[in-house]
Amino acid sequence: MSDLISESNRCLLVSAAPREAQAVLDAFAVRSESIDQAVVISLDNRFDLVMSGVGKSSAAAATAIACTKKPYHSVISVGIAGALPADSQLSIGTTIIATRSIFSDEGVGAPDGFTPMSKLGFPPFQGGDDWIDHDPNLTKHLSQFCDESGTIATVSWCSGDDDCAKGVVNRTGASAEAMEGAAVALAAKMVNPDTRTAELRVISNTTGNRAQQVWDLDGALSKLTEVLGRLR
Repeated sequence: MSDLISESNRCLLVSAAPREAQAVLDAFAVRSESIDQAVVISLDNRFDLVMSGVGKSSAAAATAIACTKKPYHSVISVGIAGALPADSQLSIGTTIIATRSIFSDEGVGAPDGFTPMSKLGFPPFQGGDDWIDHDPNLTKHLSQFCDESGTIATVSWCSGDDDCAKGVVNRTGASAEAMEGAAVALAAKMVNPDTRTAELRVISNTTGNRAQQVWDLDGALSKLTEVLGRLR
């Protein structure tokens, strides 16, 4: 831990929405009069927080701003996620550490299927991929606080339809979806290729038919506070 996250190797936590950011603040027992988008909050002598706003564009912009102003040894996207209809569907309240974060819908849709940006010759990540395999040492450290590990898809629109959810699984092999992880990692790596990245999520809801979805947002946010409190 001392080599990964320390006073000299600071870590930036990136959350999207105000309630996710508040869950992080609660984990570190930090009071803040306001939580402003793209404004870095110091949590302690090792961790900072930035609330990015929801979605890939906001996440990338806020992460880049934060990483340009101060050097970070590691950057972790944290928050809630939806469980995808994988072979073994994650239950609500499950914590998952991403071994891989992958862009789900950057590309071209056509009658014969979806073609990702990497196949079109415009890969977002170095190495020619639409995904990033996160730092194994940081992932291993964070996994001790989580129930599961696997691929988390970064989506532009959440799956409120059964076919949409199945499409994400078919394209990515992910077991959960969120809206920021791969974008946070991409921005951090663009500022400094040596930055260690990770994504940690708590399952707050099912995906698929929106009228039949099951949610426990309060429970998931409480679990996020608990997990990050242990990390602290």
